[in-house]
Formats: sequence, C-alpha cells, structure tokens
Amino acid sequence: MFNINLITVGKLKESYLREACAEYTKRLGAYCHIKITELPECRLPDNPSEKVIKSALDTEADAILSAAGSDAVIAMCIEGKMMSSEDFSERLQKFAVEGKSSISIVIGSSYGLSDKVKKAAALRLSMSPMTFPHQLARVMLLEQLYRAMSILGNGKYHK
Repeated sequence: MFNINLITVGKLKESYLREACAEYTKRLGAYCHIKITELPECRLPDNPSEKVIKSALDTEADAILSAAGSDAVIAMCIEGKMMSSEDFSERLQKFAVEGKSSISIVIGSSYGLSDKVKKAAALRLSMSPMTFPHQLARVMLLEQLYRAMSILGNGKYHK
C-alpha cells in the first residue's frame, strides 16, 4: 500500500475547503496511507523583491525536503508536466514498480517552490496552464489522487 505525504506550505483558511480535503482524505484511506503535513509559510512584506522571495522559498525548501525525507518527491509547479488522470495513475504505479512506496507530493506557497525542491523531485507536475486559487490546489490534487487510486483499483469513480 502506498504511503503518500501531501506536504503543503500554508494552512487552509476556508472551512469548505477543509471539509472537501477531509472527504477526499477519508476516501483515499481505502487505497493508501495519506498524511497531510502543513508547513508554515514565510512571512513576506508587501511587494517583496525577487531576492526576498527567493530567500523565503529557500527557507521553505529546507523544511519541505526535511519533511519528505527519503520519499520520492512530486513537485507541483507551473512548468511541470501535465498529465491525464490515467497517465497520473500509471506514473504512481511506476513509482511502486520502482520500489518507491512512499511519495511526498509538494504544494508550495503562493510564490511557488524553490529550485532546490524542483531539482530534488522525481516528477514535476502541473495541474493546468490555467491559474487557480492557491488553496484550491490541495482539494484538486486530493481529488486527482483519489481518482488515480480508483483507476488503479479498478473502481467505479473514474468515468
């Protein structure tokens, strides 16, 4: 059974998003061990410079990589690869075949992820070329994880 650690920078503020995440986390329990690790977001001033942003992302990266440990890392980033739900499920299956049963999937802060995390990632993944609210990414990712696991388990959820 997979061990999935969803590492996020920042907390969910809206109760309806927390409820959606709780529902998908519960559903995923039938397919994998899922853990959500929320890391603090570095506080930035209004209108931070690129240097200040880079420094904050590097600080967050250290915490992210520490939380991931020896897991295979999937970095959610805009320049990542876009995949269909079926392709995503096949990639998760490939991790298992490669002997990587523990995976950390990382959602960075609203400023993204440090190059340190992207370079450490076994996969860089993008949800879409569209822009979504940062906090919605967690719900969308959990839903896609559930869909991928359902595909792998020959479940009826994926249509």
